[in-house]
Amino acid sequence: MTSQFPTERLREAFAKAAYDITPSPVPLAAIETAGRARRRRRTAALATTCGLLLIPLAVTAVPSGLSSPTIPAALPAAPATPRTAQVVAPGERVEVMPQVQLWLTKDGKHWSTPEKADQFRSVTDGNFDKSRPSIGLQAESVGKNYFLSGVYRGTGDAATVKIETAKGTVTGSIVRLAGETGWGAWYAISPLPDQAMSQNKRRQEFINSVTVYDTAGHTIAQTILPGFG
Repeated sequence: MTSQFPTERLREAFAKAAYDITPSPVPLAAIETAGRARRRRRTAALATTCGLLLIPLAVTAVPSGLSSPTIPAALPAAPATPRTAQVVAPGERVEVMPQVQLWLTKDGKHWSTPEKADQFRSVTDGNFDKSRPSIGLQAESVGKNYFLSGVYRGTGDAATVKIETAKGTVTGSIVRLAGETGWGAWYAISPLPDQAMSQNKRRQEFINSVTVYDTAGHTIAQTILPGFG
């Protein structure tokens, strides 16, 4: 009994001291303020994240009823189709336009128009110089058009002919015999010259030059007026 007394007295002393302590009030207002601050920070962070996620959607959004624009891929440039000569057999007729025909023989160029049939330009006589590139020209009125033609001489695979006129550039055609690349004929259709030009000056003032090109675009022969015979 004696040994327990100090222990019981000690418990009573601790209990009394505990009852005498008044606990400080809980800072409810501070806790509530801190909680609101944390909620605001979380809301702001969530809004920022959602905004970042919505940015691509805002950029790509399309109003209802409208299709999104399509950006076409760059199209490659279409290569120009090279013109080639029309290869014919001796005597084979080429229909240039209604009532106008052109054909070749070993001797040269033949052509017919409504005004004059069976015309001929030789490539075997002395008027046709085979030693150098050259071009001849014949110009005739056919209805409301100008029928231009001639014989050319030159080395290479002739493909096309261009005629510079007072009204612009006219592109014509090449005709040659099978197996013959040293010479051939050309022809083109052009608007008529102005009526104000005299008959003698029409050809020389209306036509500036005639140039025959090969398949690569290189010049085979060229003639600049005056100089046609």
